[in-house]
Amino acid sequence: MSQNAAMIRLPALAALMAAAFSYLTVEILPVGLLPDIAADLDVSLTAVGLLVTGYGLTVAVFSVPLTHLVSRVPRRYLITGLLALFVVSTGVSVLGGYWLLLAGRVVTALSQAVFWSVAAPAAAALVPPHARGRAVAAVFGGSSLAPVLGVPAATWLGQQAGWRTAFLAVAGLALLAMAGVAALLPTTAPRDGHAAAGAAPDTRAFWLLITITGITITGVFTAYTYLTPFLTDVGGFSASAVSALLLVFGIAGLGGVATAGFLADRRPRLAVRLPIALLALTLLGLPLSGGHPAAVTALVALWGFALPQVPTTFQSRVLVVAPGSTDLASATLSAVYNLGIAAGALLGGVLLPHAGLRGVYLTGGLVLIAALAVLAAEPTMTRRRDRPSVPAASR
Repeated sequence: MSQNAAMIRLPALAALMAAAFSYLTVEILPVGLLPDIAADLDVSLTAVGLLVTGYGLTVAVFSVPLTHLVSRVPRRYLITGLLALFVVSTGVSVLGGYWLLLAGRVVTALSQAVFWSVAAPAAAALVPPHARGRAVAAVFGGSSLAPVLGVPAATWLGQQAGWRTAFLAVAGLALLAMAGVAALLPTTAPRDGHAAAGAAPDTRAFWLLITITGITITGVFTAYTYLTPFLTDVGGFSASAVSALLLVFGIAGLGGVATAGFLADRRPRLAVRLPIALLALTLLGLPLSGGHPAAVTALVALWGFALPQVPTTFQSRVLVVAPGSTDLASATLSAVYNLGIAAGALLGGVLLPHAGLRGVYLTGGLVLIAALAVLAAEPTMTRRRDRPSVPAASR
């Protein structure tokens, strides 16, 4: 790659990263503003939780078919159009009541369904083969930082200026990302280049990873959807203190992203296992720590450290073991990931009236224990030796 090409493609990578950050921030933003949205629209907390459930379910259902439908569109034009749809639908969604908000989020989710399918292959195509793991980690570092930086920042803005302002701010960031993509992303055909197929295709390893993804994300979002009410009602923190806790969550996430980037290339098995184990510890520990602010703060920091590792390492791994097209493999991961978000939010909503917030968190932790149990059975489910994305790296 020439020096001029490199200078152009690094900003293109940054634009994709900003787009990923914007998408995941707007997807889970209702989590941080749950009480504010419920009070303003005069609906229940469970109804606001459905804003996350419906969004994730839309992405889960439409990822693969929509990716098939647009499989021949050059990525610059495709991603620019997706981000334009994001900006318009998000802007319109805050102009009315609950049902307009829900409808607008469904439209945004349709654009996200395709974006997650093509973002990682598009990023990998921007760099030489030996650097594609780092390119993917950079873009999905954007999505990983959304729950640890984007949501806390937007939550603070929403508490100061209203939840509608927070949504519009995220749409503004997406508009900037759209301009960058339109100006800088190459008009590469989706089926051209080294990023079109997995580096070390392995069908069994791929489907095992997909299964673990679904279980893990279900467990995480059973609890994460109700993080703000948990911190106030069980943890005993004031609304203003919750913003500070989410900042702790975000700072810890920076270390998590760095850890994920290091482990994904060098210790791929550990990269998958570590965040699941830490998340299980967090969700099982928090219900036992209510009333002890120091313990709750430490566990929230641990949660922030572990959570961004999941999408970064799992997506990097998919681009290694994808048994066919990386676009379709990424679409499958996106579908299952978002199905997990929807299933987790739905499970939490069903449990909340009966088991309370502590029961919701304990259930999420037990689901993560189930994911670890599936991982423990990996040697009997896959026969091929695990391969890191950098062949010379040690395990």
